[in-house]
Amino acid sequence: MKTVLVKPARLFLRLFYRKEWLGGKWFEKSRAGYFWALRSLLTHLLRGQPWPVSRYNIVQNPKRLFIDPSSLNCLQGRGCYFQNQRADIIIGRDVYIANNVGLITENHDPGNLDLHLPGRDVVVGDRCWIGMNSVLLPGVVLGEGTVVGAGAVVTKPFPRGHCVIAGNPARVIRELSPDGETKP
Repeated sequence: MKTVLVKPARLFLRLFYRKEWLGGKWFEKSRAGYFWALRSLLTHLLRGQPWPVSRYNIVQNPKRLFIDPSSLNCLQGRGCYFQNQRADIIIGRDVYIANNVGLITENHDPGNLDLHLPGRDVVVGDRCWIGMNSVLLPGVVLGEGTVVGAGAVVTKPFPRGHCVIAGNPARVIRELSPDGETKP
């Protein structure tokens, strides 16, 4: 988007989105945020979601999704499912979530499938990367710098962070140093 169009686009989008969702790296560096916000207007109006989100994603309860504006890209892919009716999903700074990822805060009761177990928050720390087709189940906490391998099923917390987890159920397959490099 040309610089000349940025100011009018921002003013127009302010009619629909709060100021905090129209700033930061996705609007100032790459300008992809303007495309996302314009593309998401109909979804925003129909679903009442406060941030730009692709129509190909499902956020069950927008009031229980807390996402840092630097992670707005997490809502732009395809096929992601944020199931958060009775518990929160919290996504930190500079997070990347690939397509077809499920963040699930509650499950059915195995003893009576008509009932649900109590919801438990899902927390994704700063600078995490969640690979395609992964699922994070209720109560999962990913510490800063956690990488979730494609197709992983994360059933328990990994609060220490700085690691690569993969598999079903997910387990640590590699430790990372705080600067993101693989430890020897």
